[in-house]
Amino acid sequence: MLRLLFEKKGNAIWISHLDLMRLFQRAFKRAGLLLKHTQGYNPRPSVSIALPLSVGVESGCELLDFEIENTEEISCEKMKELLNQSLTEGVRVLDVYDNGKKYRDLAFLQCKISLIYDNGVPDGAATAIEGLFRQEQIILPKKTKNGLQDQDIIPMIKKFNVDQAGEKSLIIDALICCQNPTLNPAQIVLAINTLAPEFTPDFNKCSRVEIFDQNNFVFR
Repeated sequence: MLRLLFEKKGNAIWISHLDLMRLFQRAFKRAGLLLKHTQGYNPRPSVSIALPLSVGVESGCELLDFEIENTEEISCEKMKELLNQSLTEGVRVLDVYDNGKKYRDLAFLQCKISLIYDNGVPDGAATAIEGLFRQEQIILPKKTKNGLQDQDIIPMIKKFNVDQAGEKSLIIDALICCQNPTLNPAQIVLAINTLAPEFTPDFNKCSRVEIFDQNNFVFR
């Protein structure tokens, strides 16, 4: 199984996960890389993405596993070149390699969340938001297959810092669990909106910065 590291930025952040999968399948075809297919009555291209990305979130650390028929005919560097010639603007392959780590060892995600205030950052916002996430627990509703369930998000936040970035924005830099259990960065914004409504931003945007294994090594 081969793996590629790719980024999704710019207008490409509005591409849904399913459309992104189709985009890559078409890119492989245009690049002349013949994807293997699953067996059975409904064969599907052998491609999978580690952590499906929410619409509107940018990332520089996405992983996609794939298998092709003609592996021995082309180098990983050449695959990268051919795919980048076939992908849309904003989606770019950064590396292609073999023998990636097992997905089960993926544990943590570093994310950055921008909180934007049209009329300027409220006084004391950074200190208050950091204080909010130093609490022993923050209980929020989470959608599950069985409906809404309460979830304490504090145990899933390993590091949390807030810095001001200009007059109108704060940047949250957080290290969170991304698998077993999983914390969606949107829950961090929900916690602010719910428990500190006076600091609710007019707009927010999120980006994935890096992913790590259980020993805090970069996951590849």
